[in-house]
Amino acid sequence: METYDIAVIGAGAAGMMCAAVAAQNGRRVVLIDHAERLAEKIRISGGGRCNFTNINAGPANFLSANPHFCRSALARYTPQDFLALLKRHRVDWHEKHKGQLFCDDSSESIIQLLKSECDAGGVTWRRPVTVDTIRHDGIRFFLDSNAGTISSAALVVATGGLSIPKIGATDFAYRLAKQFGHKLIDTRPALVPLTFAPADWEPFAALSGLSVPVELSAGAGRGRGEFSEDLLLTHRGLSGPGVLQISSYWNPSEPIFIDLLPGVDATADLIAAKRESRKQVGTFLAERVPARLAQTWLDVQRVPADARLADLPDKTLRQIGESLSRWTLTPNGTQGYRKAEVTRGGVDTRELSSSTMMSSRVAGLYFIGEAVDVTGWLGGYNFQWAWASGVAAGKAAAELVRA
Repeated sequence: METYDIAVIGAGAAGMMCAAVAAQNGRRVVLIDHAERLAEKIRISGGGRCNFTNINAGPANFLSANPHFCRSALARYTPQDFLALLKRHRVDWHEKHKGQLFCDDSSESIIQLLKSECDAGGVTWRRPVTVDTIRHDGIRFFLDSNAGTISSAALVVATGGLSIPKIGATDFAYRLAKQFGHKLIDTRPALVPLTFAPADWEPFAALSGLSVPVELSAGAGRGRGEFSEDLLLTHRGLSGPGVLQISSYWNPSEPIFIDLLPGVDATADLIAAKRESRKQVGTFLAERVPARLAQTWLDVQRVPADARLADLPDKTLRQIGESLSRWTLTPNGTQGYRKAEVTRGGVDTRELSSSTMMSSRVAGLYFIGEAVDVTGWLGGYNFQWAWASGVAAGKAAAELVRA
């Protein structure tokens, strides 16, 4: 039997960060993962350049049934802290849209940085190794694996959520949480394209590939989200940054709302143009949205594209304007975990310490990263949560074992 101070299961972003921090605090750490290839989710992120954080990351950019839980960890490990780590490892980066930070080279830079940090602390790697069962005798954890039994005083679970099963996502963290008496917040795909019933979507399916800047909203009250981003039409429904963002706020059977002309009072614009313009309505709309969308929109509204604005009644123009400013759609679902960037829900954070990530039910048991009910916006926020929660648990576990 192998014996360590701390065992970390899951060698992704949160797990490697946690293992490195704990080991560099003088603890004997083993890092276990079932995959043959290291950190595949980091590798494929950001189009292969890894959107490793967002310079604006803060508690308001995260969803949770326990919304204040993420404050402590995020405050104690910030985007600037991770940038300092990149500087030490001479990893070059650049800022893109809305504070999103990417590697100049490839995601491999982040993977190698984390591996180097683990190696600097003397982390023991056990991969590919599958953990079958975990036992706890009140003092130590015993991990029965296909490579034998591993014992540790503390156990950190960093196995992520259900998103992208083809690269190895499993429900391991949820099963383990339930084993030790933890509650779960219902899980579902997030940051994911939305789909519509084929009959409802048929008029728009031919517009697949078309991208439009819009404002989107969904949800209500504290659960309401609103974003100004690009929308992408697909043959099955909607995707693009704006839709991925709003998918985290959308609840089944509820509508989403889209303003196709953000910042414009479409109804007033049309009625004013009627007084002043001899243009056809199709030409007028094609100056404001892509021509193909303008044509389809008028077809759906049963308005001839070649009708002159001056000849259309105000009621028809209001109908067109209101539909453009508040396109109301009810998705029939999402493209599921295989296309979801993250999983919403997970281990209930009301049974975890916000400062240490340790279980209130079992001393020495920690849950971090995507496994817990903290879901960030699109744009680097979920990686920042991985770093922050990993550091919090790594420091806390090292202190616990020392004590």
